[in-house]
Amino acid sequence: MTIKIEHVLPEEIEKRSFEIITKELGDIRLEEDKAGIIKRVIHTTADFDYVQSLCFSDEVVSKARKAIKNGASIVTDTRMASVGINAKMLESYGGKVYCFMADEDVARKAKQEGTTRASACMEKALTIDGPLIFAIGNAPTALIKLSELIKENKITPELVIGVPVGFVNVVESKEIIMEAGVPYIVAQGRKGGSNVAAAICNALLYGM
Repeated sequence: MTIKIEHVLPEEIEKRSFEIITKELGDIRLEEDKAGIIKRVIHTTADFDYVQSLCFSDEVVSKARKAIKNGASIVTDTRMASVGINAKMLESYGGKVYCFMADEDVARKAKQEGTTRASACMEKALTIDGPLIFAIGNAPTALIKLSELIKENKITPELVIGVPVGFVNVVESKEIIMEAGVPYIVAQGRKGGSNVAAAICNALLYGM
């Protein structure tokens, strides 16, 4: 059997990938403001299920980009997500990327309260000045704690990206954040991940 390898220059790989994605979507028509986000998530995961599972609150894309232009920072629940976000581009608008998972005070608080570090990170985010976007790709406990903080009027996120992956409380935490009354982009079901969270953030930035 002869295997044909397509010769693509390094700088053309991403462009070619998006061409393939568009072709394989076929007759599926994506809403213009959401298309870039959905395609970048597919590019990151090679999983076309996100066409159906990614859910967007009303006008969330325009609201999120407005927040970024106003200097919103992004809080993530994993180091992997934080390093995957284009921090330089975010900083050009006045925002920063934060991940508190490795902080000693977060570890102490989680141990004292018998909770997860991800949950404690959401509380630490209350100390950040300015508008906030939360990109949660791993820990459903982060989404659950966020929903509690929102109900208590302690925080009003500009956007919650809820895409944790897994089995325990994952589906439920996503449903909870969709009912929290804040703008959201959520991957319904069990699929997601830190790479998906970062991809959504970057899609928002690249579409500015």
